[in-house]
Amino acid sequence: MGMGKLKPADTSHERADAAIESALRTLEAEGSGIDALTSALRNGLGAPFAAAVELIRSAQGRVIVTGMGKSGHVGRKIASTLASTGTPAFFVHPAEAGHGDLGMVGANDVIIALSWSGETAELKNITDYSRRHNIALIAMTANAESTLAKNADVVLSLPQAREACPHNLAPTTSALMQLALGDALAIALLESHGFTAVDFGLLHPGGKLGALLKTVRDFMHAGDAVPLAPLGTRMSNAIIVMTTKGLGCVGITDAAGKLVGIITDGDLRRHMRNDLLDAKVDDVMTHKPKSVHPDQLISETLELLNSTKVTALFAVEDGCPVGIIHVHDLLRAGAA
Repeated sequence: MGMGKLKPADTSHERADAAIESALRTLEAEGSGIDALTSALRNGLGAPFAAAVELIRSAQGRVIVTGMGKSGHVGRKIASTLASTGTPAFFVHPAEAGHGDLGMVGANDVIIALSWSGETAELKNITDYSRRHNIALIAMTANAESTLAKNADVVLSLPQAREACPHNLAPTTSALMQLALGDALAIALLESHGFTAVDFGLLHPGGKLGALLKTVRDFMHAGDAVPLAPLGTRMSNAIIVMTTKGLGCVGITDAAGKLVGIITDGDLRRHMRNDLLDAKVDDVMTHKPKSVHPDQLISETLELLNSTKVTALFAVEDGCPVGIIHVHDLLRAGAA
């Protein structure tokens, strides 16, 4: 009697369960690596980490990151993160270094060399060059007794951890630990330099991130485009201003030009009555409207728009409206 066959649906369900279990094992293994790294930083790794930060901080040149294989891929990301957070850095491939790219490394630079084993043969040219020309060398390795570690000025000794790979071979947990320590270096340097969100924005002008790091002034409507009416204006005239400017509101100003109120489409609906057109804006407006400063970040402005559930905000300087920003402007810019 032949063996019964599993139904295709059952087989698919079992594969899905197996995939999920595999993913959970991977995350648990990698999480344990991060836990081990955290523990190490609280103990023996803390002092060399601080020394590495100070070495990079005091350097007159740039950070040169190098590594082979998976360490090289991680190194590229570390160099990119350093550069985007205010620490000039770039990646040099260790094999290419021996074919002329050593010329990219200056006497005032700092080298960060990544190698889990610390015995990567391709790193020899760049480490020898650093010793010959007295260029600072930081080693990131799991083997404190390795050739790389023995040649380094500072050794960031990573704790041993099991790879997520069931054969304990494919660099997974180890690569994540290298990446995490590189991120920790970048953020520690960012904070020590006093690197601000505005500085970050100057290095990230493109995409949604770039838009969020711009300011209200970059997007606001200004001058004659700002819908304004003084106190005492008849609603019939205020509605004309709202309609003409096309931003769904009108700001109300006092005799000194200060913003004291706002009338929106919602206010019109709430005050709908036969004599609305003859009423004064003073009786219809919402007092003390929310506003922003022209130099406020778009990320903060978007948060305010969302939290207050409004579609437009006046930009105010010294109490006077100098512009207006609408959520549609942010949508067009890709920030919302």
